[in-house]
Amino acid sequence: MIPGLLIFTFVIIIPTGFAISYSLYEASSFVGIPTFVGLENYLNLLQDTRFWRDLWQTLVYALGSIFLQIIIGIVIALILNQQFKGRDFIRGVTVVPYIIPVIVVTMGWEWILDTNFGIINKTLASVGLGNINFLSMDLAMLTSILLSVWTWTPFVTLVFLSGLQTISHDLYESATLDGANSWQQFWRITIPMMKDLLITIVLLRGLWMFNKFDLVWLLTGGGPLEKTETLPIYIYLNTFKLNEVGYGATVAVTSAVIMMVIMYVYLKITNYSPKEKRMKKREAAAKKEQVSSPSQAISIKGDGSL
Repeated sequence: MIPGLLIFTFVIIIPTGFAISYSLYEASSFVGIPTFVGLENYLNLLQDTRFWRDLWQTLVYALGSIFLQIIIGIVIALILNQQFKGRDFIRGVTVVPYIIPVIVVTMGWEWILDTNFGIINKTLASVGLGNINFLSMDLAMLTSILLSVWTWTPFVTLVFLSGLQTISHDLYESATLDGANSWQQFWRITIPMMKDLLITIVLLRGLWMFNKFDLVWLLTGGGPLEKTETLPIYIYLNTFKLNEVGYGATVAVTSAVIMMVIMYVYLKITNYSPKEKRMKKREAAAKKEQVSSPSQAISIKGDGSL
């Protein structure tokens, strides 16, 4: 337990404390003497149109990526949960995009999507459809989202597939005997049984996609004309490129607060609370025992009278 607390302290607590501290100063580097400005950075942030635009683009990128990752990941998991020849091989292949380093993924797809020499544009040109600039102002965000989906959908697939394998097949057999089709079984059996796992998957993907920096930065650098600039990129630019460490820390702290608020609202909406659920189950079991006790007493009395 102590090693875990030490790691948490040095990796989470101390950096967070430094970020909050720097957000109250005007600092041009991590080694210089900062000037205390109080909440001035936060007041400037509220008037920073670039911050609000990047927040919106971050939400578009995160929500778009999460939605497609969940839908496609669930579909692939349902397919891989069926019995068919070569299933184990396909399961192994499915993991490949997830284990490839992000820098390799972006470099590979930059080559594939290249306007002049990319495989996709070469194929389109060969059938007379012309070339498409996938990293143009209109398509850069969509391309970033689709590349994120390709890279991290396997995570959703693996986790959801592991959950599917814990559901008893007897439930589906009973539903089939009752006349339920596959679609009804999915909504009446699979989704209810997988609800907690789905909530966790969406939460994790939300945390990671909201803070995702490497893929977008390596693919577009936030461009063209800042069309794919997200909050992590804005934090990086302020802190390390513009040497505005204090303001960069302000953006980072505000971003973290926004993310925590979104997480809180999400958990409230989904009514996800393992502790409360355990308490409800115990209360339901206690009520069941109270209801069954009188009937047991009547049964015993009846047996005695005989």
